[in-house]
Amino acid sequence: MRTLGNILITGGASGLGAAVTAAVRANGGRPYVIDRAEPEHPVDFVRADLADTEAAERAVHELVDRAGGRIDGVFTAAGTDACGALDSVSTAKWENVIRVNLIGTAAVVRAALPALRESHGTVVTCASTLGIKAVGDATAYCASKFGVVGFTRALAAETAGSVGVTLLIPGGMHTAFFDDRDEQYKPPPDAKLNRPEDVADAVIFALRQPPGCEVREMVVCASVEGSWP
Repeated sequence: MRTLGNILITGGASGLGAAVTAAVRANGGRPYVIDRAEPEHPVDFVRADLADTEAAERAVHELVDRAGGRIDGVFTAAGTDACGALDSVSTAKWENVIRVNLIGTAAVVRAALPALRESHGTVVTCASTLGIKAVGDATAYCASKFGVVGFTRALAAETAGSVGVTLLIPGGMHTAFFDDRDEQYKPPPDAKLNRPEDVADAVIFALRQPPGCEVREMVVCASVEGSWP
């Protein structure tokens, strides 16, 4: 296992991203965060909306500079959703999910690749169990997360031998991700969801693998997760 070093995290101000940020620090690494909101605890941070590709790339370049040019890992936690039937979700909201979850992920990884190649670092992308199993009223989210799955697998093939690539497929977690949804799209009060801290431990495990040893894909979900298998 290797030391963590400098880890760039999108969506690091809340939810799984915040849990990974804390876990990186607890395991001796230094987190660098991109988010629309400022993290609760002091951390190297750049505010950016991943729906804006140029802003996302600028944020990565700024944090790489702050890290002295060295980035040892990237975790792409930032994500959003727009629940509802295809013809009931506005075009703007539907396309924003694709921009943040898929295009934003690709933009961050693309901008970080030179530094990752230099350090032989690792990328961990964040898909979802809804990136391998489709459900109704989630066309935007499923499309984006199925896209992250395909993007990550292709990236692994493309960068084999130079950059480590891991696909994380998490199930539902106890985070604020569901807070703004209509009640019908929220998990029921008795839903069995994972703690983001536990999923973060799996991310740290992937990031600490030595160069050339690949954790290619991980499904991390509650044992009664309804969207897997």
